[in-house]
Amino acid sequence: WENEQLHSLEERGRLLLSLQFLPPVCPDDADANGGGGGGESRRRGGLCVGVKRCAHLAAMDVNGFSDPYVKIYLKPDIQKKSKHKTAVMKKTLNPEFNEEFFYEISLSELSKKTLEVTVWDHDLGRSNDFIGKADHRR
Repeated sequence: WENEQLHSLEERGRLLLSLQFLPPVCPDDADANGGGGGGESRRRGGLCVGVKRCAHLAAMDVNGFSDPYVKIYLKPDIQKKSKHKTAVMKKTLNPEFNEEFFYEISLSELSKKTLEVTVWDHDLGRSNDFIGKADHRR
């Protein structure tokens, strides 16, 4: 049954992410390392999400391409303050984003959150098309 379910899912592309929890840096450590390199929020620690690239995305436009971008949310987030999105890459099914986003959050709070990652096709003058989302599989 599980194999049948997996085969019935339409694959709409691949997404490469990097996730890293950066622990808080003590002010003394930051001074010893020439300022810490991560600014004030880095001192408090948090989750660094790297949106690297997509491959073999579904074509959503009549030209056989898509204009993809990626949105990420750290949920639950009623006010959508955790929303981040990449730049739009025009006319490609294999976009290279190489963008990083930082969520200032403690490890204990992070354990109560879920990262939602979706891929969209940007359309001018109408609603953007949903391409897919990253699912957790066991």
